[in-house]
Amino acid sequence: MASNFSGVLQLTDLDDFITPSQGCVKPVKIEKKQGASVAKIQIEDDGSYVQVNQDGGKRKLEKAKITLNDCLACSGCITSAESVLITQQSHEEFFKVLRNNKDNATEQKVVVVSVSPQSRASLAAHFNLSSSEAGRRLTTFFKGLGVHHVFDTSFSRTFSLLESQREFVERLQRKEQDSKALPMLTSACPGWICYAEKTHGEFILPYISTTRSPQQMMGSLVKGYFADQQGLSPHQIYHVAVMPCFDKKLEASRSDFYLDKAETREVDCVITSGEVQKMLEEEHLSLNDLEPAALDKMFSSVCGNEFLSHAGSGSGGYLHHVFTYAAKRLFGEEVKELKYKTLRNKDFQEVTLEKDGVVLLSFASTYGFRNIQNLVQKLKRGKMPYHFVEVMACPSGCLNGGGQVKALPGQNPKELLKKVEELYMAEHSQLPEDDTDVAELYETWLHSLGEEKAKELLHTHYHTVEKMINGLTMKW
Repeated sequence: MASNFSGVLQLTDLDDFITPSQGCVKPVKIEKKQGASVAKIQIEDDGSYVQVNQDGGKRKLEKAKITLNDCLACSGCITSAESVLITQQSHEEFFKVLRNNKDNATEQKVVVVSVSPQSRASLAAHFNLSSSEAGRRLTTFFKGLGVHHVFDTSFSRTFSLLESQREFVERLQRKEQDSKALPMLTSACPGWICYAEKTHGEFILPYISTTRSPQQMMGSLVKGYFADQQGLSPHQIYHVAVMPCFDKKLEASRSDFYLDKAETREVDCVITSGEVQKMLEEEHLSLNDLEPAALDKMFSSVCGNEFLSHAGSGSGGYLHHVFTYAAKRLFGEEVKELKYKTLRNKDFQEVTLEKDGVVLLSFASTYGFRNIQNLVQKLKRGKMPYHFVEVMACPSGCLNGGGQVKALPGQNPKELLKKVEELYMAEHSQLPEDDTDVAELYETWLHSLGEEKAKELLHTHYHTVEKMINGLTMKW
């Protein structure tokens, strides 16, 4: 099935850091019959599964159908077996919607694209532009294709940071009554969430932040507030997110982010930075050849023609903002600069706040599954020294996501990553609390909906593997 994927998926050596396997995982459905004797399962030369009974008889087993909710986020399933990713989560599907808008005047969709700052930096590095310049030219490109609005997920990330700050303070204040209130583990990385849900179940889920990722915060904004403002039903909007990571396709497809009444997803399609590059190639265009356009300012963090970002890591700056907020709010300490201590490797760092020899806050950033597995084992042994951990599946974080634009022939991947980081960090940052547009939405939109509805739009839930498999016995 791999040949049915877009060219970028075929060309990309996708590795989401859980398993090195690139082969398709083939689960089987085993129907248990009362009184049946024990049988063995063997794999035939053609890859099919056969049940061998004690008397030597054989029966070919039916393959179980795996939905995205069942996916373990292993590389094989994502790269070669999930037809949903081909039909609903690809740039071909995006083009199909745009063509239908042009050909069918009676079934028009309002097309919205939200671009992540990590993707913008990756494309900027590829075309030797600044991140803001790349964003303005991407706006020209998408609107030239028929897109109506181009937003920036730094705006929705402000909501994620504000909610993470508040959630951490609330957890810290109830830690004496709730043994699983801390450490708080970030939830913006879907690869990490899939791993936690499928391999550690009920044990680890209470520790994970319920705050939505920036992608899904934007989903709430676009299919909620924006739809109301435009006088549209959520179903009339087609929302595309440009992300640095293939696993974001899985996140958008979770049932938690499906609007039952409107019968639509909050994010209809996710395409990667590399797929945007592929789209440009298919249109015989380069960002360098396009004139920059004015930026949409409704859901974009901008100052004039420049994008604004957040301080801290290239994965969203969760540790930075939660740490500085908690230090000031809880202990009256104004932290001007965070001092990171590198532990096992550059992807495992910690930050502490001490006063009179007493550790008040202990935070860490943990990237890549090698470090994540060590983190989980510490948690299980009761030896977790941290109050908060920024967790990301990709080594070096989101800027090094599997969906980013790849190095050119002869180009050193490490040098490319360094360039992407420099372009990302060059954007001016602002405190989440200082974003007046976000503050206004809290007042005019979220408060008017009521506390429970607002929480539903800004937070989410997680599920154990037992709930997600729906009774089927799976062989992985």
